[in-house]
Amino acid sequence: MATQSEPARAQLTSPHVSILCATYNGALYLRQQLDSIAAQTHHNWSLLVSDDKSSDDSRKIITEFREEGHDVALFDGPCSGGTANFMSLIARLPDNTDWVAFCDQDDVWLDNKLERGIAALANIPPDQPALYCSRTWVTDVALEGRKISAPRPRPASFRNALIQNIASGNTILLNPAAARLIRDAAMEAGPVVVHDWWVYQVLTGAGSIIVHDESPTLLYRQHSANSIGANDGVMAKIWRIGMILSGEFRQWNDTNLAALGRSAHRLTPENRAILEGFSAARDAPAPLRIKKFGGLGLYRQTRSSTLALWISMLFGKL
Repeated sequence: MATQSEPARAQLTSPHVSILCATYNGALYLRQQLDSIAAQTHHNWSLLVSDDKSSDDSRKIITEFREEGHDVALFDGPCSGGTANFMSLIARLPDNTDWVAFCDQDDVWLDNKLERGIAALANIPPDQPALYCSRTWVTDVALEGRKISAPRPRPASFRNALIQNIASGNTILLNPAAARLIRDAAMEAGPVVVHDWWVYQVLTGAGSIIVHDESPTLLYRQHSANSIGANDGVMAKIWRIGMILSGEFRQWNDTNLAALGRSAHRLTPENRAILEGFSAARDAPAPLRIKKFGGLGLYRQTRSSTLALWISMLFGKL
């Protein structure tokens, strides 16, 4: 009688991970990302790809990867940008969805990425939503010049999530309870600014456990076509502060608050009150705005960006 291979036996007992990947003209680097998924030490996964009508060889590369025996489903994307593409994948998750990971088309995963994330959440009760994320190795276009991404010294919480995202989407892994929660929330969300920020907001708002790993789990390739870069370094900090002070951040908050408002019933009572307080503080007259905002305890991860937040609040740019 033939015996099962070690990977086949492992699949019978290990959690299944649905990997969500949104693609658009990513042929230049896509094969390296797919090969890094195939090389994972955790073998029980399937890949769901939503492609926004790529005009290069992206779909051909995905099809070839599937024909090599990998579990891959390929869908047509909404063609409304990367965020909408990822949100469409979240909405496709079935009622009985299991573990979920997000995947960018141009990174390279370290081979223990899935295994490490699953281990970090393994002892959390199955009915408790939980999110794992990590730092990354930021690299140049050739995957060289590795530099570790910025640390996250302050706790993950809804008070942080309202005005900053620390859960880099390309590192996120969700346990089944969290995956079901965001699938249901995606049905009602409407437009969001960025899918991973929205996930961080919804899950912290609902009282989920957030695990941020200080060890990098992937190579985060920086190139001219990145939709969102690593946002590290002095120039990135200057850009972020300028964006806050210019009023663009206020527009983002308008979108985020509208989406969160549609899912307010999923938030804890405390976090619903914080959401309502933030909405009220933004539109209050200046003296009252300072008092209301000060009572919320919102924070970013660094003193400089938290200071910029206060300045933007003072000038009504929040």
